Amino acid sequence: MSKKIFSGVQPSGNLHLGNYLGAIKNFVELQNEKNTECVYCIVDLHAITVKQDPKELRKNIKETLAAFIASGLNEKKSIIFNQSSVPAHSEGAWILSCVARMGWLNRMTQFKEKAGKDKEKASVGLYAYPVLMASDILLYDSTHVPVGNDQKQHLELCRDIAQRFNNDFEAPNFLKVPEPLIQKSFSRIMSLKDGTKKMSKSDPSDLSRINLTDDKDKIINKIKKAKTDTLPMPSSEENLENRPEVKNLLEIYSSLLNQSVEKSKIEFSGKNFSDFKEKLFNLLVEKIEPISREIKKLLDNEKYLDEILLKGSEKANEIASKKILEIKKIIGF
Repeated sequence: MSKKIFSGVQPSGNLHLGNYLGAIKNFVELQNEKNTECVYCIVDLHAITVKQDPKELRKNIKETLAAFIASGLNEKKSIIFNQSSVPAHSEGAWILSCVARMGWLNRMTQFKEKAGKDKEKASVGLYAYPVLMASDILLYDSTHVPVGNDQKQHLELCRDIAQRFNNDFEAPNFLKVPEPLIQKSFSRIMSLKDGTKKMSKSDPSDLSRINLTDDKDKIINKIKKAKTDTLPMPSSEENLENRPEVKNLLEIYSSLLNQSVEKSKIEFSGKNFSDFKEKLFNLLVEKIEPISREIKKLLDNEKYLDEILLKGSEKANEIASKKILEIKKIIGF
């Protein structure tokens, strides 16, 4: 059976190792699987749920696309586009918001976390964006959606909306109910300065993350300064839950090599942290520096990036606009 994959990344700028290992690396692997069609969307409509500087947003859309291409996504194998260039996403979101229920949205924990204590000042878009996410997914008859733990609840909502639409309009299986594709390991890469916090571009310290645009010297310096602890390198049997920084560095190393943490622990058991860090920064330089160089090269060729987005949006439009027409017929428009 063929798989249809849909996933989106917000154009927040300054993509880092956490974005690469937690999502983009997996996108590339899925793209290269047999009988798999992939749609990868730069979700700029989601980005404006909080106020954006228009110039920065335009720049970030290009940077996100450049990071996709530099990491190995291929516009000939996957559909790659920005969400706002396909009107069906917004149209679908309105129609599906008339199917979704307030009670369902009220249960979304991410809104509560992002809105904070003063929910009255949060935008309607921030509250309703899980319905737009459902529209994104359902317009392409997606069978599978790669999700992290923070998006699992939104995918459940998408499934509820699809089932409710099909039942309300007596259209069995019209909106495909997608399955989650959960990356079992290395989906959460943590800060290099604090192993209990997720790696994030919003951390004020640049030393907390490896940016995909970092050069060799920056990568080496950041790993040398990455926090560890005073104990020796762990043995293969040791539980690392109480050593979050060491666990994080071993997971980064293991993910880059596509091997288990257990194997990495055996490799470095009894060795010095300096030996491990040297191996880690050399591996990061080997894997990330070519991506960094390619991103910079691509950003110097905006015309090429614009062409990729244009071709991608044409392909996406063709699929999504057909689905919207079918939806309109079903609901009586």
